[in-house]
Amino acid sequence: MAAEAVQMADQKSKLISREEVAEGTIAFHFERPSGFAFKAGQSADVTLIDPPDTDAEGNTRTFSIANPPFENELVFTTRMRDTAFKRSLKKVPLATGVKISSAAGSFTLHENPATSAVFLAGGIGITLFLSIVQQANHDRLPHKLYLFYSNRRPEDAAFLDILQTLETTNPNFRLICTMTEMSKSNKDWKGDTVLIDKEMLSRHLDDLQGPIYYIAGPPNMVAAMRQTLVGAGVEEDDIRSEEFAGY
Repeated sequence: MAAEAVQMADQKSKLISREEVAEGTIAFHFERPSGFAFKAGQSADVTLIDPPDTDAEGNTRTFSIANPPFENELVFTTRMRDTAFKRSLKKVPLATGVKISSAAGSFTLHENPATSAVFLAGGIGITLFLSIVQQANHDRLPHKLYLFYSNRRPEDAAFLDILQTLETTNPNFRLICTMTEMSKSNKDWKGDTVLIDKEMLSRHLDDLQGPIYYIAGPPNMVAAMRQTLVGAGVEEDDIRSEEFAGY
């Protein structure tokens, strides 16, 4: 019980490093507190201690844990908006202390390996799936995993290189990317350029009924994907979603 009580309380951590993983998107790497347990797909609250900037939105944010549980750190990734919290996180010195809550959330991979998982990610919603697919690769899980990843441009696609590498190391993992506003990009792109729809899903999935679907992204994208799936005959019980608002 004592160990469980420690996990329930906020734990102290320190900022190790930060890196830009896409245009306007930064990954913040923190020390993993002793005994901190989490499942791939879960999130935690990060609280700044005496930050240089504050505003009405407060000093705490909930972030998906972007790295897999087998790694000895915690990575939180966010689109950078002009809020006091994000300005502070971007400019405080490395080794600055924060408080991190215990992990929470049920947006985790189902256990039955006979059922495929289809991940539908919009923008920063990729963080949840990055953790899941890296852990699945590490554990050599037999689940068939399909990740549809939608961004406006390649410049906006965080962790694309890691995901492309995972596709080469895990024969059970398929990555399907689409860039919907290539007219605003300075990069070449030979993949899809349309919004994820029934036709795209049907091209890559043998049967739309059967898999468990996981949707993560902006609220309008989550709503559109859910409507598309239900319209294609997918059972509501086979759809799980997580909205990323205000990022």
